[in-house]
Amino acid sequence: MTLVFLLEESSMKEVLDIILPQILPKDVTFKTIAHSGKSDLEASIPHKLKAWRQPDTKFVIVMDQDSGDCIQVKRKLQDLASPYNREVLIRIACKELEAWYFGDLRAVSLAYNSDVKKLSQKRKYRIPDSIGNPKEELQKLFPKHQQLDGARKIAVHMDISHNSSTSFNAFVSGVRKFAER
Repeated sequence: MTLVFLLEESSMKEVLDIILPQILPKDVTFKTIAHSGKSDLEASIPHKLKAWRQPDTKFVIVMDQDSGDCIQVKRKLQDLASPYNREVLIRIACKELEAWYFGDLRAVSLAYNSDVKKLSQKRKYRIPDSIGNPKEELQKLFPKHQQLDGARKIAVHMDISHNSSTSFNAFVSGVRKFAER
């Protein structure tokens, strides 16, 4: 079986290319396809689902919530995918991919050689998915942070079984179950 991941942007691709081998069974292959933002991903979904010819393929769509309502964002993606009779899993990163990083402050500390684990004691960081703008927060902590390079640097240290981001854990458990069906 192959899982095709349709992604909003390149930094998510960088992260998933590193962590998916830890999540998926050895007999499941994957392909990650980055898009240039939400509208590009949304426009691509019908084309990819309709035209994909490789047998034994399932699709996983991953998008940031940003300021949208999580349920409405997911419903819109479901509506885009439903006419094509494909097996599709939809996961939303609440609020943004960077919240997943805040869910593993150990990985961030190792990536930037700066101990930020103590942030987990601060109210603002206890629930990473509720940080208003995690991308901006990361930039404040590490002004030299670059989105793609930072994604690679953090992802290599991420512990998929110890992350306090609810949306990250929903992604991991959802992908595992989806791959086993």
